[in-house]
Amino acid sequence: MAEAHQAVAFQFTVTPDGIDLQLSREVLKHIYLSGVTSWKKRAIRFKNGVLTGVYPASPSSWLIVVIAIMSTMYARIDPSRGMIDRIKTSLPVSEFMTVQTQMVLSAILFATGLWLSFIFLLRYILKALLSYHSWIFESHGKMSFSTKIWLVLVKLLSGRRPLLYSFQASLPRLPVPSIDDTIRRYLESVRPLLDDEQYKQMETVANDFKKDPAPKFQKHLKLKSWWATNYVSDWWEEYIYLRGRDPIMVNSNFYTMDLLYVIPTHRQAARAGNVVHAMLQYRRKLERGELTPLRALGIVPMCSFQYERMFNTTRIPGIETGNYIFPIFPDRKHLVVYHRGRFFKVWLYYGGRHLWPSELELQFQRILDDKSEPQPGELKLPSLTAGNRVPWARARLKYFTEGINQASLEAIETAAFFLTLDDEAHGYDPENIRSLDLYAKSLLHGKCYDRWFDKSFTLIVYKNGKIGVNTEHSWADSPIIGHMWEHFSRPLFKNPVEYQHLSNGICFDLKISADKHQNMYRLAMTGAGIDRHLFCLYIVSKVMGIDSPFLKQVLSEPWRLSTSQTPQQQLNLIDIQKFPKYVGAGGGFGPVADDGYGVSYIIVGENLITFHISSKFSSPETDSFRFGQNIRQAMLDIRALFNLKEKM
Repeated sequence: MAEAHQAVAFQFTVTPDGIDLQLSREVLKHIYLSGVTSWKKRAIRFKNGVLTGVYPASPSSWLIVVIAIMSTMYARIDPSRGMIDRIKTSLPVSEFMTVQTQMVLSAILFATGLWLSFIFLLRYILKALLSYHSWIFESHGKMSFSTKIWLVLVKLLSGRRPLLYSFQASLPRLPVPSIDDTIRRYLESVRPLLDDEQYKQMETVANDFKKDPAPKFQKHLKLKSWWATNYVSDWWEEYIYLRGRDPIMVNSNFYTMDLLYVIPTHRQAARAGNVVHAMLQYRRKLERGELTPLRALGIVPMCSFQYERMFNTTRIPGIETGNYIFPIFPDRKHLVVYHRGRFFKVWLYYGGRHLWPSELELQFQRILDDKSEPQPGELKLPSLTAGNRVPWARARLKYFTEGINQASLEAIETAAFFLTLDDEAHGYDPENIRSLDLYAKSLLHGKCYDRWFDKSFTLIVYKNGKIGVNTEHSWADSPIIGHMWEHFSRPLFKNPVEYQHLSNGICFDLKISADKHQNMYRLAMTGAGIDRHLFCLYIVSKVMGIDSPFLKQVLSEPWRLSTSQTPQQQLNLIDIQKFPKYVGAGGGFGPVADDGYGVSYIIVGENLITFHISSKFSSPETDSFRFGQNIRQAMLDIRALFNLKEKM
């Protein structure tokens, strides 16, 4: 790894009287400033930890309760119904603990207990309110009276300025759906895909499973749901992601694009400097827990757990299963940059502060101007993270456990994130119909050796100033990386196709399907989706050693069409109707099956919908370009039908 020359903190000379240390005053100044900054961070984290721990109350409310209780005591009114006296009798009497001191301390202890009880009560009420799901199933633009009352209550109990993790203790547990509901919904979903004979056979094995052994498996899942806040997440991460032995490039990682029409600057180093600085500011807020939590309708809080592994995190391969380097050292102050086959370790702080964008630009420009050749084995080293997990795990154990290799790998894996200064230019070109395809391919896999696919995310900055991100999927879903992206970018997404609010203009089957699809994803949003439940039942069956023909058949079915909808404008930073040039191009992912499609679709405002479609060249049955043209034609047909109805 190419290391930057670093200043020496001190000099020493050997004399007959011993070693004479000559400390550098400038370096000592920076050491002092770094220490001050570190203690400031700890103080802020402690303060925010207290604020989060007592939310939705506040520390000042404790003082109000104490003053109120003390006031009643001096008015000779006992609101505790004798509890303060009982606390007082349990306190020892000494020269330091007078009767008066006992009375005051007893009142403070009672007030504190009352205050904590009030906090737990508020959290319980908020948790009960957040278990209400009817609002999700109401038609767009319509809201029932009960939902309006519910929203008011949630808003009142949510406090005024919640921090990122303020709602974590108030979120309800993920409910376990009933066996009957899951099987019924599964059969409904596969009915259009099976002929009568196949469906009858599936119905038979499903009903047999429902009688036995499903009830045994369900009991274990319910037990886990009482113990863990989410009965799915740890198993999903372990068995779907970390135990997978296939390459994570294309098969798991996903990408996010830059703004579609706007490039703030065409200078590669300048764009990199600005984006990296913005990410460091975001990381500082994240570490302190000062980010605003994501909230549906601007009110209903979302879980913030996945944010914890955004920075300084790397997925580590194993022979049988993988694991993570967690952000145990969140204060690591460096970034690893890859350019033309060389690795550079870039320091991000100076004198206890973030480097300014201009300072970062200078460092990146020096890297771009560096004409040195890669060291032996350096050029395609990242390709190890692109291939099968087992060879990478074995190579890691064999070649990266000592010496310079170990130190270099540790620098990569503990870095804030990975940055590639790409030597290609990409982005939307209206004169090149394939420009966005090439842009997407570059973000998804690049040259297969110029992204560190194990890193939580790789930031790619192209030579024309365009940017993008390749994200390792196991640590988070796309809304989390999108939240960060919108902080320093603007709305993201590809090949725009206009559409109207379709449900008002369709009275055909292109509406029955849409309504059914909406109901299914709303069920999934409320914890009643079928795939996670069936997956967890299967894990229980394997642990118990009980074979289930139904579960085996369900989970072995090929999923040739994998779709995902990415939320847009989570932060409402800009009105894209007024500033349409600031629309983004979104993101996408690879197909799940070798002969299938991966489709990411994003609804942007009221007049724009975008699609990212991927398939593998190795399959003669798939053609993502043709698939995209069919979708586009379908959208145009729907618009024509809508216009026809308006004329009628």
